[in-house]
Amino acid sequence: MSDYKLAIIGGSGLYEIEDIEESRWEKIETPWGLPSDELLTFKYKGNETYFLPRHGRGHKISPTNINFRANIDALKQKGVTDIISVSAVGSLKESLEPGRFVLVDQFIDRTISRKKTFFDEEIVAHVPMAHPTSIGLMNTCEKALKSLSIPYQRGGTYIVMEGPQFSTLAESNLYRSWNGDVIGMTNMPEAKLAREAEIRYATVAMVTDFDCWHPDHENVEVQMIIKTLMDNASKAKEMIKFVIENFCEEVDDNDLAVKCLDTAIITSPDIMTDKTKNKLKNIAGRVLFK
Repeated sequence: MSDYKLAIIGGSGLYEIEDIEESRWEKIETPWGLPSDELLTFKYKGNETYFLPRHGRGHKISPTNINFRANIDALKQKGVTDIISVSAVGSLKESLEPGRFVLVDQFIDRTISRKKTFFDEEIVAHVPMAHPTSIGLMNTCEKALKSLSIPYQRGGTYIVMEGPQFSTLAESNLYRSWNGDVIGMTNMPEAKLAREAEIRYATVAMVTDFDCWHPDHENVEVQMIIKTLMDNASKAKEMIKFVIENFCEEVDDNDLAVKCLDTAIITSPDIMTDKTKNKLKNIAGRVLFK
């Protein structure tokens, strides 16, 4: 059995994959509260995989109110080593039309109201984020998209806004001037927390429409957006099946996320209390209790 465990974080419909077996929902408690929902464990062609609905089943949690720390802690408790995040986004570029997928490799975090670190009490850590996504996971996702003939772009910057409101026209044009590719509300601080938890992470951003900078933005009908959302979700489920079967082939044990806490924690061990260390044991137990 592989030492690598994959989790998918995404919309509620993505776990409705044909041919999955032994599926069960499990409630997991964390020191940070409850995750967005119960965790779905299932097998696809013998490969055990986890799925977490980021907004809860039925889409009941606003982006700002997602308990990102609990979500990542819950996955870490299950031994997850790799996360594929699947997200709906708006496009900031004419070349990224609705229906195209983007394998994101950079983020600009514009969120302002979210807990962004596990290390906010007594123990301080600074993890590197220059390259926030896993090349190995991106390679597997790219192979999947190619094999399924899904249009995609490898590489791109995801602007993460607070929401839940969409951008003003001035904001949309500002993000375009920053050379942003897509815009959404969910991948930060998720990617940062995955790094702190030493979990490899990759984002597949699915374009649903153009952001409001586009001259035709006001003319797009809601039905068209919903159709694109449904088409994207159908394609994403096929991509996920491919990734589940093949991601181990591209795993890089020297990925930047692996063992990044070795040099990140700067607090003297002499002043760390057992209470705080125990709170962090799922995330950083490897280095705090060695």
